[in-house]
Amino acid sequence: MKTFKQKPITVLGQPLKVGDIAPEFNVVDNQLEAAHLSDYKAKTLVLNVVPSLDTGVCSIQTRTINQKLSNYPDLTVLTLSNDLPFAQRRWCGAEGLTNIVTLSDYQQLDFAWKYGVHIEELRLLARSVFVLNQKREVVYVEYLDEMSSHPNYDALFQFLDQYLSK
Repeated sequence: MKTFKQKPITVLGQPLKVGDIAPEFNVVDNQLEAAHLSDYKAKTLVLNVVPSLDTGVCSIQTRTINQKLSNYPDLTVLTLSNDLPFAQRRWCGAEGLTNIVTLSDYQQLDFAWKYGVHIEELRLLARSVFVLNQKREVVYVEYLDEMSSHPNYDALFQFLDQYLSK
């Protein structure tokens, strides 16, 4: 069962598992321009999915993942939420983060449906983390059951350390 602050929620869409090909998605960047999975060419992509950057857990999650992974070679972190692009840009400025990619799924919920993260009751994205390889296969995925919990950072970073050292 999925919950948000211990209250049951309905999460819709097609959950992905390791080995799946990550679906192309249509979202918008901070300039209100269309952005797609295929726009990002790094060998490894981390999709950091949060309900809203303006909440404590989401802010910590985004900062933690981006700071830890900023020096990894040929790796890009994409942070996705349903926050308006203006709010995402404001948050980045307030946090002093300049080398961060935030994408918004507020218009079509295309990412939400294709990645199984659409919280029906709140129209937010369910907290999750995906790692995609160069072929855009899912090589790591974590869907959280409680949206106010943090992802398992240790497991993610340990996985990436091992995966990228190959």
